[in-house]
Amino acid sequence: MQPLNIEFNNSNKAKYLQVADALRGSIVKGDIAPATKLSSARVMAQTYQLNRHTIMNALQLLVAEGWLESHERSGYSVTQTLPIQSSANCEHTPVLTPKPYKFATELAVPIPTMNLKDYVYNFAGGLPDLNSFPYKEFKRSMSHVFNHLDTSKLHYGDISGVSELKTQIGNYLHKTRSLKVSDLLVCNGSQEALFLISKAFINKSDFVAAETLGYPPARKAFAACGAQLIDIKQDEYGLCVDDLKAQLKRYPIKMLYLTPLHQYPTTVTLSPTRRMQIYQLCYEYGVMIIEDDYDHEFHYRCQPLQPMAGNDPAGIIIYLSTFSKIMFSGARIGYICAAPEVLTQLIAWKQLVNHKNDVVMQLAVAHFMQEGGFERHLKRMTKHYKQRYEAMGNTLTLLQSQGLPIEYKKPDGGMAMWVNLNKNTSNIKQAMQSKGVYLQAEFEFYFANSVRSLMPEQPSHVRLGFAGQSIDAMQQGLKLITDYK
Repeated sequence: MQPLNIEFNNSNKAKYLQVADALRGSIVKGDIAPATKLSSARVMAQTYQLNRHTIMNALQLLVAEGWLESHERSGYSVTQTLPIQSSANCEHTPVLTPKPYKFATELAVPIPTMNLKDYVYNFAGGLPDLNSFPYKEFKRSMSHVFNHLDTSKLHYGDISGVSELKTQIGNYLHKTRSLKVSDLLVCNGSQEALFLISKAFINKSDFVAAETLGYPPARKAFAACGAQLIDIKQDEYGLCVDDLKAQLKRYPIKMLYLTPLHQYPTTVTLSPTRRMQIYQLCYEYGVMIIEDDYDHEFHYRCQPLQPMAGNDPAGIIIYLSTFSKIMFSGARIGYICAAPEVLTQLIAWKQLVNHKNDVVMQLAVAHFMQEGGFERHLKRMTKHYKQRYEAMGNTLTLLQSQGLPIEYKKPDGGMAMWVNLNKNTSNIKQAMQSKGVYLQAEFEFYFANSVRSLMPEQPSHVRLGFAGQSIDAMQQGLKLITDYK
């Protein structure tokens, strides 16, 4: 074998690895053909002015990787079975080029994510104040987990969530929402919950109804599992019952997705009368209701209405919520409450999608709740967000008094306000991004592929979150938004 031209560099990489890289590269390129016998380790050591043991280490590494074969008393040779032709025997060295991937017919479209560092003013509707979370206190809960860890919990199992957290969530729901649940499923946030529900219930071309303006990731999850979306009209009081009834007569709707407490994105609270009418219609037509109660905790004017799931004698409601708005989305704690038969199917699907939970995080959150830290944090943040809620309302009212054509109805709670700027907001998101402002514009909340799309020609609303930034930043950002032409 002709000596290789090895240029040793002064990096921290060991010499034997550099020799192995050179030999491997020559084999891959076809400069050294299969079955070629290599020079002895002694000769190679003399050629490259290296210690013989350095050469032996390189050769043995390539034997272990399968590039070389070692023969007793006859040295080393290139593995005979390598699918490589010598470049000396070929006019053209074969070049492997990428081939088209055979994806499913329906391609998934990534949802753009937001980097907080890219914005000076952030009006994201579901963003909590991450700077106010009691990290040191929560660290003590994490430490407690490791100091008292039952290592058996780290094995596979507890698909539905660790029992300690399920117990704490059950107690919390009973205390704060008058919900009595015998069991629940802990998920990696509400998005996993929505996808599990979709997989369990939706067959290709099944019809799923949702409010015309709604939560985009939920509808994308339904559509990804084959659903056809039906828009249901909504007015200033929420979902229109008459239109729901008309669409139930027209389409064999299987599920209805609702955000009844603080409708996403308009923040409207659905009245008890409409809730009862919707429930009766869904029961009559055999429709399951997905109740997404994503920010129940934050209510400022009065006590929030009990979830629809609190009065579900027929067992047709799948109730889901999350701790992302209370703690932080990185904790990945969401949960589903439903009839036992429904939970059995959802747990089975979760086992296929995600065979094990983040046990350490779940145990830490359970301890945080048991010791009272969770409730103390929630009380502080409710008071904190109420101040920002009042400040945004006062600022919008002041801007109205200055002659700006702004319209809004102050919600009873939540983390955002739905504001009509009375101007076309089709391009406002991009325009504000260049000024360091993040907001959500009306057009984002329509589903373009709906069977019955009700998107207006000129959307005029924006959704403005008030929880995740200071009052000063909010007021400065609002000035930029309302100056938009």
